[in-house]
Amino acid sequence: MNRQFLAAGVLVLQLSLSTLAQQPTASPQPQPPTPQQPTRTSDEDVVRINTNLVQVDAVITDKNGKPVIDLKPGEVQISEDGKRQKITHFSYVVAAETTEIATSSKPTTIDKNASPAPPVALKKEQVRRTIAIIVDDLGLSSTSVNPVRGALKKFVDDQMLPNDLVAIIRTAGGIGALQQFTADKRQLHAAIERIRWYAPGRGGMATFAPIEGANSDVPPDVDAANDRLDQFHENVFAVGTLGAIDYVLRGLRELPGRKSILLISDGFGIYSPDDQSRSDRVLQALQRSTDLASRASVVIYTMNATRLQTLGLTAADYSTGYDPFGPPNQITQQLSSRRETHRAAQEGLDYLAKETGGLAIRDTNDLGGGIRRVMEDQKGYYLIGYRPDESTFDPKTGRRTFHKLSLKVTRAGDFTGRMRNGFYGITDEEAHPAPRTPQEQAIAALTSPFGANGIHLQLTSLFANDPKKGSFMRSMLHIKASDLQFTDEPDGSHKARFDVVAVTFGDNGTVVDQIGRTYTIRIPAATYDQTLREGFVYYLTVPVKKPGAYQLRTALRDEKTERVGSASQYIEVPDVKKNLLALSGLVLAGIDATAFNKQRASQGASAIPASAARLNADDQVDQTDPETSPALRHFHPGQMMKFGYVIYNAQSDKTTGQPRLQTQLRLFRNGQPVFTGREEPFKLNNPPDLKRLSVSGAIHLGADLVPGEYMFQVVVTDLLADQKNRVATQWIDFEIVK
Repeated sequence: MNRQFLAAGVLVLQLSLSTLAQQPTASPQPQPPTPQQPTRTSDEDVVRINTNLVQVDAVITDKNGKPVIDLKPGEVQISEDGKRQKITHFSYVVAAETTEIATSSKPTTIDKNASPAPPVALKKEQVRRTIAIIVDDLGLSSTSVNPVRGALKKFVDDQMLPNDLVAIIRTAGGIGALQQFTADKRQLHAAIERIRWYAPGRGGMATFAPIEGANSDVPPDVDAANDRLDQFHENVFAVGTLGAIDYVLRGLRELPGRKSILLISDGFGIYSPDDQSRSDRVLQALQRSTDLASRASVVIYTMNATRLQTLGLTAADYSTGYDPFGPPNQITQQLSSRRETHRAAQEGLDYLAKETGGLAIRDTNDLGGGIRRVMEDQKGYYLIGYRPDESTFDPKTGRRTFHKLSLKVTRAGDFTGRMRNGFYGITDEEAHPAPRTPQEQAIAALTSPFGANGIHLQLTSLFANDPKKGSFMRSMLHIKASDLQFTDEPDGSHKARFDVVAVTFGDNGTVVDQIGRTYTIRIPAATYDQTLREGFVYYLTVPVKKPGAYQLRTALRDEKTERVGSASQYIEVPDVKKNLLALSGLVLAGIDATAFNKQRASQGASAIPASAARLNADDQVDQTDPETSPALRHFHPGQMMKFGYVIYNAQSDKTTGQPRLQTQLRLFRNGQPVFTGREEPFKLNNPPDLKRLSVSGAIHLGADLVPGEYMFQVVVTDLLADQKNRVATQWIDFEIVK
């Protein structure tokens, strides 16, 4: 690694400017101990359906709706097809409790103008609840969209816990839906902003169409034909909504623990009085969804977004030609039809919730309160298992029947038990065989939010903008070479073959760019050992035509061993053309501390405070430690860490023609600040382009920093910009190692 670490295939950043580097002089604050999580055995992690064990989850509440958590196995009975089963597995699992969370549930801010602390990346073992919020924009009316957005924003800001893994998915979205599970509130807010009224869907401008009355200009036969077309239209999109739910259910099966879906919709009916075939199609789709939910250990909650409705006559009815003085039977018939439409729309939502053990939230204007009820219901659950009879999974006839489950609490009192109502006689192994082909293995790795770790990968994706080429994402994928299997070649070199798949998802889960290639790498004998120690980097550049939220996901599969690794990163691409303050991605690398100290001495140590040493692009990058490269970012306590980025669209003073910027550096660990630097004025040095100010600097990592994962954040304030757009921030993760 040479001194031009930012220009050598990483980012085109001309680090000719200098800025104040900040060195934390105080020791970092001690971190609070992480509270111990409840003990969970392997049987408690996944609901099982196989020939040896049927295991289901249940929520049991008292007459006041409060959860009951102290039941004994002898106080619960479970039956399959009306036949009581002997319970062999019984436990209560705490899924989420505020006192168990190690980090604050609200973002940490330094002052009113500062951006929130960087998000904490959850590991698989840290997840307590996995929640997919599906917004049925195929069925939302335009009047429901804004209240839904407001309720979701309130959930993300106030109700979501740090150990929650959440996705906000649109039923009209693309195939990237499963890539949206995250604990990053930025990503969730970006998903909320994308919720729109979907005009081709079954949701109209309002919950109910106005009553047009007998004096309407529409002929009766045309009106009847329109009604049939509307009914067909609604059934088609209802099946489309359930198809989107099924897609999410299949992905949720691979995630840990008890999962939940919250479906927010204006509702859809099951039965059609005019066409039994359409009723059957919707009902079959519902049954398929509930069976998938059972096998994936997913509880489906539903919330009707229409809120409280006035089912009587409204001003909109009078404005469409409706005659209020018409025959009384006409008024009664049309209002009865409106009430029936409202009732029927709830049928599908009620069915999904009842059959999977969830709650159906309806008839409330407080959608945020409805989401809170759903979250409260997920604090804990019972896992109940029994050994099924041989007839449960009888494959002789080739027909696998549906088996009905029921639950009864024998303790004295009034109790309600909610669980999935049954399952088909197909084992999990038959329903979801393990991926076999290379393509299936790569897709499975791309789908999981936690990825695969058969091969260790580290992905770094950075946004930047070029005046001629526009915006782009530059990515570095560091591959641990020792995880690959090499074969010895006759000339003494070593060869490995691997498949690389990379997909960039944009708004709504659409695919922006994708590659799938097989590579053969040959390493000479002279550099083989070094490559095994240090690994190598795969570079990828993706042009970005539109601003928005993007996610790059990669998977690598070793051809010899079939081991698979994957990695992903979320990136926000600002609209540079709007002339608003923005920052490029951050580049980090270690620098030679000896060279750094010599430079400070040459400038006169007495004239430069210890917390404000100046650096520029000529500083030596540490060539002795490849761990500190921009692709890996592994640093030691007490080491110097260099950073670089670009400031876009700084406003200029009308008198001097110069910008007035302040910069600030911060370090976080587990979401908590360990160092906050001073706000320092940004110094210019004759930049060629005031709209693209390249910045470099360094920070001295404290000798007392404990090993672990950290976030490095830069906050830039434009004192000449308006209050709303004067602060921009960027962060990147790095690791302190021994």
